[in-house]
Amino acid sequence: MRNFKEIGKNVEIFEPISLINEGQISIRNNARLSEFTLIMGGLGVYIGNFVHVANHVSIAGGGICVLEDFVGVCAGVRIITGSDSITGEGIPSPLVPEEYRSFYRSHVICEKHSFIGTNAIIHPGVTIGEGTVVASGSLVTKDLEPWSIYMGSPARKIKARNPEIIKSMENEIYEKYDIIASEFDYVKP
Repeated sequence: MRNFKEIGKNVEIFEPISLINEGQISIRNNARLSEFTLIMGGLGVYIGNFVHVANHVSIAGGGICVLEDFVGVCAGVRIITGSDSITGEGIPSPLVPEEYRSFYRSHVICEKHSFIGTNAIIHPGVTIGEGTVVASGSLVTKDLEPWSIYMGSPARKIKARNPEIIKSMENEIYEKYDIIASEFDYVKP
């Protein structure tokens, strides 16, 4: 029996999966967590409606992660919400007593309809704008504009996306399945 902070209807969780600090993980409706995935609850992980987290994904770092409605996270993605500091203020190891460490906790926010391609890496303190696509293998170190396509290491904007069709489908889905849009503003920095 799982002990999530919140879990909605039609949530699929495929084993084997590693869920650490489940009491900090909220999952809304019609979501899927695929096998060989690691999710550390940290300060809070919030997964919206119609979200797929594919296999071999990791969400770690001890901070906050928000995956708003209709977000897709492809295989092998790394979402990092915090890290040890490596500048010399402490020993960078989670096995060292806390008073000898130097680390920070931050956030990663993936807004509605964002899509993170295979093996992309998202660093702490980043917001992926609504409807934005991050191409496979990209490295994201700063906020990304809404409704755009980014590619590369570091990720650079290569093209804009048109939100009209997607937004109309979103409204249809909410109405057809009688689902209320997720609202995670209360956890965003």
